[in-house]
Amino acid sequence: MIKSQRLFLIAALMFCYGATEVKAAETMTQTCYKLEVPEMKPELTATPELTFETTAAPEPNMELKWKPDFDFFKSKTNKGVKAYKFMDDMTFVGIPLFVAGWAVKGDKAMFRVNNAAGKKNTQLLTNFKTGIDDYTQFFGPALTVGLKLGGYEGRSDWPRLLASAGLSYAIMAGFVNGIKYTAKEMRPDGSTANSWPSGHTATSFVGATILHKEYGLTRSPWFSVAGYGVAAATGVMRVLNNRHWVSDVMSGAGIGIMSTELGYAIGDLFFKGKGLLRNDMEMNNENPSFFSISMGVGLGTKNIDFGIDDLVGIDRFDPQEVAAAKAAEDEDGKENIEFRSATVVDAEGAYFFNKYVGIGGRFRVRAMSAKSFERFADIETMAGSSLYAWDEFYEACGQKNVIPEAEWNNAMWGPTMENGPISDINAVVESDHLTEFSASLGLYFNIPLCKNFSLGTKLLVGRSFMQEMDIDGQVKGYVKDMDYNINLSSTNGVMNYSTTIEKPKTGGEYEYTWDYVTVGGKSSTTWGTGISLTYRYKSNFSWKLFVDYDYTEKEFTAKYDPLNYMRRALTSNSYVLAQNIESISPYLAAEEYKKTKKMNYVTIGLSFMVNL
Repeated sequence: MIKSQRLFLIAALMFCYGATEVKAAETMTQTCYKLEVPEMKPELTATPELTFETTAAPEPNMELKWKPDFDFFKSKTNKGVKAYKFMDDMTFVGIPLFVAGWAVKGDKAMFRVNNAAGKKNTQLLTNFKTGIDDYTQFFGPALTVGLKLGGYEGRSDWPRLLASAGLSYAIMAGFVNGIKYTAKEMRPDGSTANSWPSGHTATSFVGATILHKEYGLTRSPWFSVAGYGVAAATGVMRVLNNRHWVSDVMSGAGIGIMSTELGYAIGDLFFKGKGLLRNDMEMNNENPSFFSISMGVGLGTKNIDFGIDDLVGIDRFDPQEVAAAKAAEDEDGKENIEFRSATVVDAEGAYFFNKYVGIGGRFRVRAMSAKSFERFADIETMAGSSLYAWDEFYEACGQKNVIPEAEWNNAMWGPTMENGPISDINAVVESDHLTEFSASLGLYFNIPLCKNFSLGTKLLVGRSFMQEMDIDGQVKGYVKDMDYNINLSSTNGVMNYSTTIEKPKTGGEYEYTWDYVTVGGKSSTTWGTGISLTYRYKSNFSWKLFVDYDYTEKEFTAKYDPLNYMRRALTSNSYVLAQNIESISPYLAAEEYKKTKKMNYVTIGLSFMVNL
């Protein structure tokens, strides 16, 4: 039975095959097929975006969704991120900054200014005070941690960031405190002997360098600009607050940068390739266009002297007094204001047409603090001249023949000097700086030396504006009223008059503050040049050592007004009397000096540059 079924199946297959073959043969005899190739036209079409799941570091231009990151102890490493070797990222730029601060450390002088503080001959006190620098020193770490908590990835994961930052601050604290309590430099305000180097500035530059390494190198160079800009401002505020000398700030900045580079170098040695999230940005453009912030020390012309010949309206003074003052000037010298080395901060940028020539500009702030006002800041001179003026009321009007001197003094000053027109007098320095702001434009030149180094120079012209130096007078006392009679007589047709004054009467107490001394300068044209050495340590970051020379011819003015307060210390009628006393009236108006001086400035400094 099975055999018969097989025979039937074979017969059926043979029948089907034969039928198919016949049909195919018939078809081939009826139709001739022709193969046609369709015309091919090239067209641009959008390719669907491919997505890959990977843990590699994202490119900087990719849009990222921020996700808060609180995994402080969880280590993670993105694929494709190049590991750092020990000292792979060191620049050593902190060393010249520290050495520059050390070099100008001896340029210090403390002098008597504020008698009210009870620290004569020990310090310079100013009323400029801001507490902002107590907070700006933490700008760098605050921004770094804020970005990190927000999930904006930087160079390192949390464990690596915290370790590197902790090492940086520890190294900085060791250097700063070790030097502070060994050098024992007195602060400008005379408060403590731990001035050099500046801890606030060092802390600020540690934070700025952390921000630079974590986000400036990996995300945007403007993070670095913000960090170093705030750090430089912190250093300047420490000087203006009279808490530090220029040398303290320069050395503190150098220590801050070097400490962070060492901290990160040790972190790289310890973690190797672990905990890295992003590579440094790379820029293939070799054009030297840049934006930079700089900090430096200003040298050059450091004094302004005012003489009798510079006095405006000299004709109002008695010729004999002028001659005597001129003789004293020839013997003792002119009234001289000396300045310390200046603090200089710049913002500068240039666009280069090629590797060699470009155009750009610079905004510069130069703060020169005075180290000697001579008689201008001498409180004894101020008080002495005031007492002399009051004595003139008695001497000039012939009161010796009318009122005994003891009786006059008792009426003017009181039995124990407690009721006088001056019970307390002080000079308070509102600003001990001549601060010059200048904006310049010009040509920039670049000479490449090799892949990473280049020389540069520039030719600039601009305008400078100056904020004046100011010492205020503060006085307390009792208002004095002096009735007087003017007696007229005629002899041989010549009119004569004499004045008799009654004993002074004591009125109410008064307080008065006025501009005792101001020194400033008019705006002027500046000319500048300089030479620089640039080290391009990253494709988009450079450090630059520079020496700039600037020249300007500026008219300086000084106003000395020691008796201005007498407008308040006298009644109106009594002040009119003072204006008519020949030995007093010339001094009631301020002494104004004008002097044109050629200023030659030399600035040595370091720039942090972003290559554009």
